Amino acid sequence: MISMKKHSILSQHIAGVIIALASLSVQAADLQGSAQAGQAKVWLCVGCHAIPDYRADYPIVYKVPMIGGQSGAYIASSLAAYKKGERKHPTMRAIAGSLSDQDMVDIGEYYAAQTASSPKNPLK
Repeated sequence: MISMKKHSILSQHIAGVIIALASLSVQAADLQGSAQAGQAKVWLCVGCHAIPDYRADYPIVYKVPMIGGQSGAYIASSLAAYKKGERKHPTMRAIAGSLSDQDMVDIGEYYAAQTASSPKNPLK
């Protein structure tokens, strides 16, 4: 009888966690990014990502990608993964840790709007 009660409580906790995670997913999916708002938020990104063939060399050498034209959703999800520690790069983790979910989708939309035919833009 005790094990059935523990099983029931465990099932309720698991269900609660699943509902909480589902609501977070829906909340993140509801965010609308703004390229214009993102432009004011990329000032820190350009220190590395706007330099062609730049390599960051601490603690190991990383080739820093140019991210203009990349999918906005990909950029936002990458930033979220750095913030959670799922992606490993100390500088990116620190930067992403300072961003809100709205900041991430705005930055993603800003970079998604940049194309090869965009005017020369030092913030690409």
